[in-house]
Amino acid sequence: MNRLFGRGKAKEPPPNLTDCIGNVDSRADSVEKKIARLDAELVKYKDQMKKMREGPAKNAVKQKALRVLKQKKMYEAQSSNLRNQAFNMEQANYATQTLKDTKTTVAAMKLGVKEMKKEYKHINIDEIEDLQDDMSDMLEQADEVQEALGRTYGMPDMDEDDLAAELDALGDDIMVDDDASYLDDVNIPNAPEKEPGAETVKDGLPVDEFGLPQMTT
Repeated sequence: MNRLFGRGKAKEPPPNLTDCIGNVDSRADSVEKKIARLDAELVKYKDQMKKMREGPAKNAVKQKALRVLKQKKMYEAQSSNLRNQAFNMEQANYATQTLKDTKTTVAAMKLGVKEMKKEYKHINIDEIEDLQDDMSDMLEQADEVQEALGRTYGMPDMDEDDLAAELDALGDDIMVDDDASYLDDVNIPNAPEKEPGAETVKDGLPVDEFGLPQMTT
């Protein structure tokens, strides 16, 4: 059958915007290289005309320069057109890719919601609330146990009046301790003026180094 009717042509892949953009950019780059060469040629003609006098020779160079300038303007128009085409295709490609990403995001969100609903079926809110209540009761019991373990025995009962009386008494004690007037009535002997052991006489009686009468045997 293939020999009688031949083989069918293979279907060409659909156009790809990314490839098209690359091709157009490549063509624009090629055109811009031609423009650069024409600019260099114009500079050469410009330098020649600066050194030439007016006449047929200079006019011939001017004609060559005008021809090059026309070509440059034509290539510039082509380059601008190609760049615009590439830009438009890039915009279309960006919009297409954005739509694809949005589609993927929506599909992922739908799958996520579906999984959440599936997992939510395995959760019992009442059981969670009961668990919270049990935990609260256990914590209260633990506090009671700690309070019982820290209980003291044999401590006297005290109230606020007892506290006030105790604080007043403490204040009085502190004031008494700070008062040193009781030392005024105490006679303290002066420091000895002579070395220990040196004898002296006072009112006809020998006294010791502290001015006290010596005991006689």
